[in-house]
Amino acid sequence: MGVGGHAARSRATTGLAFGYSLRYKVRRSAGCRWKQRIMSLEDLRSELTAIDRQIVELIARRQQIVGDIGKSKHRSGHATRDFEREKDVLDSAREYAGQMGVDPNLAEEILTNLIRASLAYQEKSRVVAEAAGDGRRALIIGGAGKMGGWFVDYFSSQGFLTVIADTGVKAGPGRCRDWRQAGIDYDVIVVATPMAVSGQILKDLAELQPEGLIFDIGSLKSPLKDGLGALRDAGCRVASLHPMYGPDTELLSGRHLIFIDVGCPEATAQVKNLFSATMVEELDMSLEDHDRLIAYVLGLSHALNIAFFTALAESGEAAPKLARLSSTTFDAQLLVSGAVARDNPRMYFEIQNLNDFGMDPLDALCDSAAKIREVVASGDEDGFVKLMQKGREYLATRK
Repeated sequence: MGVGGHAARSRATTGLAFGYSLRYKVRRSAGCRWKQRIMSLEDLRSELTAIDRQIVELIARRQQIVGDIGKSKHRSGHATRDFEREKDVLDSAREYAGQMGVDPNLAEEILTNLIRASLAYQEKSRVVAEAAGDGRRALIIGGAGKMGGWFVDYFSSQGFLTVIADTGVKAGPGRCRDWRQAGIDYDVIVVATPMAVSGQILKDLAELQPEGLIFDIGSLKSPLKDGLGALRDAGCRVASLHPMYGPDTELLSGRHLIFIDVGCPEATAQVKNLFSATMVEELDMSLEDHDRLIAYVLGLSHALNIAFFTALAESGEAAPKLARLSSTTFDAQLLVSGAVARDNPRMYFEIQNLNDFGMDPLDALCDSAAKIREVVASGDEDGFVKLMQKGREYLATRK
């Protein structure tokens, strides 16, 4: 090979070496930049973590002030909830958020949650401060159940000495498996058992004639009518309640509690007094009106959701496939029906089966489904529009 060949190979080798060196330097440089970028991201995340901690610390400080405000309200006799003040707080938050370039809806949602937490804290503090129990005794029959447990916690927070009678507990201090073993010497007796057995318990209590206040919390009153009547006729102080909220409820503001006078207005007034420290909305209702309306409020809504997930389960379509095609309406319906599906099926059967008025809403649901099918199958667009318009007009009268 000549000199020119050597020179060409040398230039080629040098070029390769230079190219490798350049690429290596670029890679090293890019690597440094990439490493620097990672470090910057970590720094930013650390700063976010510090801000998050400050937010939590501010929430804790806010809760301390909330506690002081609650005590001040209690001393001065002011109501726990001030709707005008809440509106001012939310309006101010939205306005300030806009000035700071923050979504006003986000600011309102955060403040709404903080307000609810504050109200729950103040409500619980007020219940404890008023100490309506003051060492009195309460027996919760069915106290190991979900709603029974709620009443155990509620009465305990009021200063009652609570005793749980439930087949699901281990016998011990303040616990017994058979309510008869607990005796009847109590200031308050709550029957929080399944409706299928509550009626008989009420009848048995009537024979024992306790001197304390007695009330049930059943979702239906039809199966309890005879037992409640037996207590009334025996001269016992008896009333009937229906909490329109679940066992996870912490704040009673905006929640409804139905009071049913079964012929002993004094007892009904005394039961209401047990909740006077809360912000629960009291509804007075007759026994017959209660079950007729509950047939739609609970019976129809439950049946609709059961029909929805039954139709899906029997459709032959895989749940994951439907989930991938989900829409806003489908997701909302899935959320509600999923909660129903996970709950106690025997309790749902009682609500459907034990209500004297229970068949009317089921018939109405079947008739409505048949009407929808008829107008769709016949291509009756005007008929379909009329169905939706009728529903829209009815729902517009809700408030």
